[in-house]
Amino acid sequence: MTQVTFDFCQQSSGHPVQVANPDRRAREPTMRVLVAGATGAIGKELVPRLVEAGHEVFAMVRSESGKSGAARLGAVPVIADALDRSQVEAAVREAAPEVIVNQLTAIGDIDTRHFERSFAATSRLRIEGNDNLLAAARATGVRRFVAQSNGAFTYDRTGGRVKSEQDPLDRSPIAPMASMIAAVEHLEKAVLSADWTEGIVLRYGAFYGPGTSMAPGSEQMEMIRKRKFPVVGDGGGVWSFIHIADAAEATVAAVENGGRGVYNIVDDDPAPVAEWLPELAAMLGAKKPLRVPRFIGRLAAGEAGVVLMTELRGASNAKAKRELGWHPAHPTWRQGLQPVA
Repeated sequence: MTQVTFDFCQQSSGHPVQVANPDRRAREPTMRVLVAGATGAIGKELVPRLVEAGHEVFAMVRSESGKSGAARLGAVPVIADALDRSQVEAAVREAAPEVIVNQLTAIGDIDTRHFERSFAATSRLRIEGNDNLLAAARATGVRRFVAQSNGAFTYDRTGGRVKSEQDPLDRSPIAPMASMIAAVEHLEKAVLSADWTEGIVLRYGAFYGPGTSMAPGSEQMEMIRKRKFPVVGDGGGVWSFIHIADAAEATVAAVENGGRGVYNIVDDDPAPVAEWLPELAAMLGAKKPLRVPRFIGRLAAGEAGVVLMTELRGASNAKAKRELGWHPAHPTWRQGLQPVA
């Protein structure tokens, strides 16, 4: 049985960035914005959009080698290891931002058989790195703090198939996913309880598009093309997707217009695996995916892989559209994945 892997999203990309709202500069205020994680997949889409909007953007990078990449995006680089509190505070003091955007992750290919290990570095960043940024933000009087969270596979797996921001995260996670969800909960609680700033949490869906695991020619796409990505069980797990460019646009909206709280950043079309996977295979010109029972899926992809395939709940974007004035340019993965496929 071929191993099934899922790789959600934070890889770098050399693709040129297209800014969806080039006239934003003329109508939005200018702010000083510090982006941590500026050279990841979403950071590479976000930073040029903030610059285009007229904001003065600073990119927190870990070493001298990251400075040129940040500069190419249009940002002023400041150096700090996110896990070193004194370095983070020095970088934040140097940038003196009004807004901090935390996009810190360290996600590569996710082996669902070793899910906890795949997320260990990112979980540490969501706890220690985020706490360091918050401490520096408090010390320097940052007025708005926007943080990346996860709405793709963290919601409680009971009840309705589509969740709003008021619904709880998974209250009884399986063991391999428990530490990842605990780190998300830590980050969200820390940001939302910081009464000295305007804390905003963005729960992104599963990314696709340039720089992600669902990019043209990616390993995941090739697995689907070669029928090595089967539907497990009934394929009833509901996924909410978001194009990486739409995620960046929503983040700009949160920076400029967001109020304290949580926002699901997903498209309009949550869909079960049994629906989206065969349709994507058809876009790729491939045969329908194989179907395997849960016990075979567990052997190949582990318990986490079975949960992702059969038990996930999707998310609603109604609040983000209503309160941020944001609408995804790719309202459905059916449209957005066509050029990717």
